[in-house]
Amino acid sequence: MDWKPDRKLKKAIYKQLAEYIENGIADGTFPPDRPLPSERSLATALNLNRSTVVNAYGELESMGLIERNRGSGTTISKDIWGTTKKRIPSWNRYIEAGSFLPSQIVTQKIRKEAVDHKLINLASGELSEELFPKSFLSEITSTRCFLGSIGYDHPQGNEILRNTITKHVRKYRGIETSPSSILITSGAQQALHLIIQCLLKPGDAIAIEDPSYNYNLPIFKSVGIQIHYLPVNKDGIDPEDIKSLYKKHRIKMIFLNPYFQNPTGYLLNKKKKEAILDISSKLGIPVIEDDPYSLTAFSGDKISTLKSMDRNGNVLYISSLSKIVASGLRIGWIIGPTSVIERLSDAKQQIDFGHSSYTQWIANDFLESQTFHIHIKGLIKELEKRRDRIILSLDTYLKDLVEYSLPQGGIHLWCKILKNYNEIQLLEESIKRGVIYVPGSTLGSKDGFVRFTFAREDEDSIAEGIKNFGEALKSL
Repeated sequence: MDWKPDRKLKKAIYKQLAEYIENGIADGTFPPDRPLPSERSLATALNLNRSTVVNAYGELESMGLIERNRGSGTTISKDIWGTTKKRIPSWNRYIEAGSFLPSQIVTQKIRKEAVDHKLINLASGELSEELFPKSFLSEITSTRCFLGSIGYDHPQGNEILRNTITKHVRKYRGIETSPSSILITSGAQQALHLIIQCLLKPGDAIAIEDPSYNYNLPIFKSVGIQIHYLPVNKDGIDPEDIKSLYKKHRIKMIFLNPYFQNPTGYLLNKKKKEAILDISSKLGIPVIEDDPYSLTAFSGDKISTLKSMDRNGNVLYISSLSKIVASGLRIGWIIGPTSVIERLSDAKQQIDFGHSSYTQWIANDFLESQTFHIHIKGLIKELEKRRDRIILSLDTYLKDLVEYSLPQGGIHLWCKILKNYNEIQLLEESIKRGVIYVPGSTLGSKDGFVRFTFAREDEDSIAEGIKNFGEALKSL
């Protein structure tokens, strides 16, 4: 058999072998009147483990291409193109061929473990049920009648909600805009996807923070975008790095999460914001400002957003209610030039025909009410308590083993481990001990970091989780 596996491919060898045999059945290399080699003999001929051949034959059998009969060996199905048997699609091949790439394996594992097992969750970037404004939202749904349409709404989102967001961002974010410059999205994640898919093309170069939530998002690679990195320091990125990347790579767009950044918790200072806007204007590079956390400053101070300082329309501003109200509402928005909003709106219509009228109504009434301000004040207080508890726990259980910077808002803590360790082993050992978190490699290029999120669990669970993590680290 004149075939060898390509060990440089990411595709498993048994899948390569199954594909080769399938093609051979189709082109007559393996005629239907002769049995296929036995598992043992084929493994010897190809210098493979027998289990590899067993798995390859198993895949071919599931597709209806071969029959495995004890005593008579493995044969090609006699009715492979007939009517008595139905061929099963090779779903794995379809899965691997799709242009939209899957999440990292580690990311998938974290999600699965968090759902399937009762773990202390220091990984999930969302609020706990106790921090949702359930009583306020319940009052809206139980005491007020929904008078809106339940048909398709305006392509950019409900006009009443967009008017309310106009007032909201003026009051809380210092942004002057109009309803025509706002698109309602299914959270900030959809906003990001729309921007990437509609405003960039394969081969374009972009700049993102390192570390950042965007670091390993498959959407960039799915559409063929070249990613370049802006190192994040204790007060955000260095604007001069943008100039360097532009000279080397002609970057087309800059993605920033400037306030209590995910994962570092750092805050971009005013001087750097002014420099970034100046560079953006001189070079004509759009800035995508992702702002989930600016209302969570523990000091209570109002934070000036890049968009509030933008005088030339260079900033596309993304925000949502996911991190400050309830992730399940799926209410986010993009603010930008009208022409851009109309382009993104058209794409959103092609995807989902617009957002749910019902959740838009709930979001509108909550943003308009006085209870929103009450909720935010209470949320900040609770998040600060949880931040303090995780700091106390780190100092108690991991003294001299970690370094961190004290976040002044948001929900994340970026932690450097001062000890050599295997990242996967540490994650596995932590899961065994009942706690899960996000390994740093999924968020940045530097080794030796982990991200703890303190918004999902209560104070006692946070303490227990850090204790368990410390035990896992010391056990390695």
